[in-house]
Amino acid sequence: MEPLEATTIFLAVCISCLLFLSAWKKMSGSGKLPPGPIAFPIIGNALQLNMKNLPQSVRELSEKYGPVFTIYLGSERVVVLYGQEAVKEALIDQGDEFSDRGRMPVFERLTDKKGIPMGNGKPWKQLRQFTLTTLRDFGMGKKSSEERILEEAHFLVERLKNTHRRPFDPTLFLTHAVANVICSIVFGDRFDYEDEKFVTLINLIMESRKIQRSPWTEEQHNRQSEFTTESLLRRTLDLFFAGTGTTSDTLKHGLKLLMKYPEIQEKVHEEIDCVIGRSRRPCIGDRTQMPYTDAVVHETQRFISLAPLGIPRAVTRDTCFREYIIPKGTTIFPVLQSVLYDSKEFPNPEQFNPGHFLDENGAFKKSDFFMPFSIGKRSCLGEALARMELFLLLTTVLQNFTLKPLIDHKDIDITPMTLTSNAPMSYQLIVIPR
Repeated sequence: MEPLEATTIFLAVCISCLLFLSAWKKMSGSGKLPPGPIAFPIIGNALQLNMKNLPQSVRELSEKYGPVFTIYLGSERVVVLYGQEAVKEALIDQGDEFSDRGRMPVFERLTDKKGIPMGNGKPWKQLRQFTLTTLRDFGMGKKSSEERILEEAHFLVERLKNTHRRPFDPTLFLTHAVANVICSIVFGDRFDYEDEKFVTLINLIMESRKIQRSPWTEEQHNRQSEFTTESLLRRTLDLFFAGTGTTSDTLKHGLKLLMKYPEIQEKVHEEIDCVIGRSRRPCIGDRTQMPYTDAVVHETQRFISLAPLGIPRAVTRDTCFREYIIPKGTTIFPVLQSVLYDSKEFPNPEQFNPGHFLDENGAFKKSDFFMPFSIGKRSCLGEALARMELFLLLTTVLQNFTLKPLIDHKDIDITPMTLTSNAPMSYQLIVIPR
């Protein structure tokens, strides 16, 4: 063997050993971690996890290790919280300790690890409070928001009428409508659906959604203040990205579910005709008089479990949780699907059934297990607006149209994607004016 070749092999072995030891040291952590499967240096638990259906892998591990356990995604330590008791205990009872954002490199690249979604510490708290106050000043969650949603619902109905019973993909229709609601709140006016700037904004939002579902990438660091012009512009985009994709995805799921179960769609039509009629437009005050429709909206959110693993958190310091010690900075997966699919609270959770939110008298029934917007200090800023949008837009569409699939309703596949986000699959439908 040539000296140069021998030296190269020796250096390669040394570097491999150093990387191995470094990864092993990081994975061993400190204190008493929750139990979990044996992890390998560098690759972690990659061989034991089905990355195409991580929620299923997590569920199977919870059956073996209990409601609190540890996995490794590569060398990244992740403590998983499974079930309502563990999630609530962490995010509510120990909310301060579990209030940091967990590492999500693809989002860090988009946001420079700042802003509402990815920020941490004092700057994040300041920005969150500033955003909440500003949005309230702009009318979010108030009567003015309702008027903006209803205005956009009118344009959505007109656009649907122009399909003239031809098949179409509802993705852009719903995305445009939801984005315009946020435009009207932030800018004080809506955009025409063909407006060049509006189309560019929508394309950015949709491209961002694709990137978010791609593999993790490399980080970027930016020590820039949160309140510069550039930073505030980025935070405005955060509102569009967060508020548009999730609500439009939920509506897209909802339309598909109503086509899958025409008997449920018929009951919603009957309640709309009884409470609202065909002539006046819906209002948010109708929701208390429409328990079945309200239950359908809630069941849609529960069933699709749009963020099955929850948005990752991280502990702000070495944290005692139950009988374990979780080291500072450890990523936390509060598995929301484990709460939304709790079989004791929601019998046969794999079935779409509005009865999960109705009592024996047909009245709407609230549930502490309903947390699609998460809970605690990192819960969704736009929850009130989203709830209003979902009810008003869905009710307005069903007041005016019957939804018809292009195939037999029994053959409609309602299985969502299950990597990290249950995004709806593309489909087409026909709307028949009522």
